[in-house]
Amino acid sequence: MRMPLLLGTALTAALAALSVAALAAPPTPEPARVMMLGMFHFANPGRDMVKSGVVDVTTPAHQAYLDGLAGRLAGFAPTAVLAECSPGDQARYDAQFEDYAAGRFDLPTNETYQIGFRVAKQAGLAGVTCFDEDEVGWDAQPMFDYMDAHDPQAREDINARFQALSAEQDREQASLSLAQLLQLASDPGRDAINKGLYLRTNAVGAGDGFSGADASASWWHRNFRMYANIQKAAGPGDRVIVLAGQGHTAILKDLLAVDDRRVAEDARAYLSEGD
Repeated sequence: MRMPLLLGTALTAALAALSVAALAAPPTPEPARVMMLGMFHFANPGRDMVKSGVVDVTTPAHQAYLDGLAGRLAGFAPTAVLAECSPGDQARYDAQFEDYAAGRFDLPTNETYQIGFRVAKQAGLAGVTCFDEDEVGWDAQPMFDYMDAHDPQAREDINARFQALSAEQDREQASLSLAQLLQLASDPGRDAINKGLYLRTNAVGAGDGFSGADASASWWHRNFRMYANIQKAAGPGDRVIVLAGQGHTAILKDLLAVDDRRVAEDARAYLSEGD
């Protein structure tokens, strides 16, 4: 059966309009690429429960490595470098970066400067972006109080675990290269150990106030807020480097893995001294 002329003409016109619209539609932007670079603190303030000695990153050999690392990371062509610093201090970091770019500022030992400032300068950025969270932290004191009063075995267990990890990190700091230490700070196995510390105390006070679970939830709460700041910075087509302690990146990488608007770039490929 032949199609009526008017109907056929209308269908042809509609198909032509769809074809023109398809040709005119802008291409779908690429998802943001986000590189999580786990860190140990170059200038350790001693606030972490797992404590270790601090490798001296100011030696000529380490400075040469950091210059090379910054060049490799700049090759990722980041549109932003996010650092574990307080957004309330952003203006101070901006002024310091301006001085650094002009050759008027010597980099302190903190990784925000030693890596973040170096990468931002080599990538042609205006500075680093602070993305830390100040208002929510690991609210663990009620859990420790509960252990002291009701579960001394749990307190002894977690203290022993902290001491063992601190001793292991001391050995690593004394024997491994800076590149090897950074590889460990981005290692999935170490990420699992880091997150496992919170599960180790999660059952403290179960059924009796849940102080252990609440302490764990507070740490994830802080990292959810930090990830929100990453999402804000990593829009379609952006390429973002995130520098943060491994206690954060271990969790932030889990969130990135299930974020359907962003994809992960493995930082470990950039860390090798031989590249």
